[in-house]
Amino acid sequence: MTIGKIITVIDDDENVRIAIEGLIRSLGHTARGFASAPQFLASDTRSTTCCLITDVQMAEMSGLDLHAHLAAEGSAPPVIYITAFPDERIEARARALGAIGFLSKPFDAETLVHCIQRALASGPNGRI
Repeated sequence: MTIGKIITVIDDDENVRIAIEGLIRSLGHTARGFASAPQFLASDTRSTTCCLITDVQMAEMSGLDLHAHLAAEGSAPPVIYITAFPDERIEARARALGAIGFLSKPFDAETLVHCIQRALASGPNGRI
């Protein structure tokens, strides 16, 4: 049984992914986790995801490239970026794609919760 909204977490750091999934479940939502963007793209979860939380830098496909790919298909949910390597140019590109949030690791759980709430309130295209 699905509880709440489906929020997907894509991060190649398993510990970060598991921690965020736990936070999502504590909010009453369903968490789906993937270690890479290609794994997510190959899954059925991509069509039911209401919010996507993705690392910026990952092997195979970056979070930015994933977001651009989904946007080009017209199927991008609201996106929250997380990164261990904040960079103003990358953040600007993320914002241009319509990012709801751009958080530097380690980040405050309350800040992520606020971003999730904004994402879920923004509707399917991620724009508020």
